[in-house]
Amino acid sequence: MSTALPLGPSRSPFDSLVLADLLPRPVALSRTAVDTLLVLTGTLVVTVLAQVAVPLPFTPVPISLATLGVLLTGAALGTTRGSLSVALYVLVGMLGAPVYGDGGSGWAFASFGYILAYLPAAALAGHLARRGQDKTPLRSVGLVLLASVVVYAGGVPWLMAFLDVDLATALRLGVAPFLVGDTVKALLIAGILPTTWALVRRARR
Repeated sequence: MSTALPLGPSRSPFDSLVLADLLPRPVALSRTAVDTLLVLTGTLVVTVLAQVAVPLPFTPVPISLATLGVLLTGAALGTTRGSLSVALYVLVGMLGAPVYGDGGSGWAFASFGYILAYLPAAALAGHLARRGQDKTPLRSVGLVLLASVVVYAGGVPWLMAFLDVDLATALRLGVAPFLVGDTVKALLIAGILPTTWALVRRARR
């Protein structure tokens, strides 16, 4: 009688889940209803954090916690729900709702490219979280760094076109002032997500 040997490391039942997957579903609500509530909650989280914005005198791009909200929402809700949350945030802001940083709305401003890039950044954060990248501090930092690159990849070209400046100037105005803040956000997320997962595992034992 032979015994099959494992072909690789054992997988946790949590490996392919995001935090929103663990929420209990009330009997009275369908899965669609729960997902809708999660999407709306994600939009609200991004909107509230976006209001924590600090204008800087040397750049038209303010410091904002919107990116923190976007990455947390994407990672916690997963690719589809996180993307829908951010898409709704972008859409209602374009239609005139004061949801952007410091109560802004519309699209004709220097930092709008960053806002457009929130959508693929949230999708990437959700995709990486679904693959377990939010479950340890080091992996969570990697998640934040990759998603932040996506935000800059959308924001810098828009800034160049809107201000009619070259790449070096756009990097000086739209990237360099925010690197310290991005580091802080990465450390916050690297603390929040893995700690939440550790609490979940402990509660499920």
